[in-house]
Amino acid sequence: MYLFLVPRRSIILLSTIFVLTASPLVSAQEVLRVLSWDGYADPEIVAIFEKRTGVTVEVTYTDSDDDLWDKLNKGGGKYDVFAVNTAELQRYIDLGLSVPISMSSISNHAQQLPRFQDYSKIAGIVRDGITYAVPYTYSEMGLIYNRKLVKTPPLSIAAMWAPKYRGRVLAFNASNHNFSLAGMLMGVENPFKMSSSELNKAAQLLVKLRRNVLTFYTTADEATQWFKQYDIALVFANYGTQQVKALKDAGADIGYVIPREGALAWLDCWAISNAAKNQSLAESWINYMLEKSVSEHLTSVHGLANTITPFPDSKPGDKILWLEPLENPAKRKALWDKILSGQSIEAF
Repeated sequence: MYLFLVPRRSIILLSTIFVLTASPLVSAQEVLRVLSWDGYADPEIVAIFEKRTGVTVEVTYTDSDDDLWDKLNKGGGKYDVFAVNTAELQRYIDLGLSVPISMSSISNHAQQLPRFQDYSKIAGIVRDGITYAVPYTYSEMGLIYNRKLVKTPPLSIAAMWAPKYRGRVLAFNASNHNFSLAGMLMGVENPFKMSSSELNKAAQLLVKLRRNVLTFYTTADEATQWFKQYDIALVFANYGTQQVKALKDAGADIGYVIPREGALAWLDCWAISNAAKNQSLAESWINYMLEKSVSEHLTSVHGLANTITPFPDSKPGDKILWLEPLENPAKRKALWDKILSGQSIEAF
């Protein structure tokens, strides 16, 4: 049994706190349009920024990299600043949808941990000496398992395909990571750079996975609700430690493992859109995100690592595959849409 959910509509959070004296940086009527992942721009965090600057902040939430791409590539200039992982960022730089950031405006960069001090050593952030993004949070995407149903921690990604878990798997609704997961299971040399034949074989594997999946979720909260309502055995943790915390907070008895094939991992950053109406304001937002209190809120409330305070690293021996730009994102998306539509293995 599996169900397909229509990805939730973007939620617009409009905060209109009245401020008697506005910052000289902007007028009281100005709006900053933020495109964010859930948890990155909570209302209480937004309210402080609004009070300081005298602006209104509009937060639109995205629920997948495919959705993020559609919003920025086809959105007609609706956003000023956006959160994106380093691999996906390359598409935006290539098309000029992301613009350079003036690091002189990001004074809180000095507070970032040593591993985030030299951006030139972080793949995907600097191109031709120009900085396009500021690191904000990161996580690997391991496997969550229900201790009540899975007595032995799953050692392989293959557990998601096991017949005994039919109808008891939660997978993520996105084209990029699912094909990479299938590639890892297939043992391809580079799951981010797969040939056409490898992508077709991966599609066939994902059709088989579809038979095991109760639903393909889009948000961490949605996955938690499905876990609470049904006898879920395994969850592919697209949101990593954020999902682990959410499920534990909900009282779930879960374990979390890195399979022997490894776990995909993302580094999310703040970037500025080419449609930004006020780049200085967008940079002020990014700098604010690096304040210690804001970063610690991300960790304490959502369980995600930040770049200011230390966070437990993966265990020694865990295989972590940091996301890389894909060979053909459009083809992956087209194949994924066919899989979701119910196409049979023979169609690939």
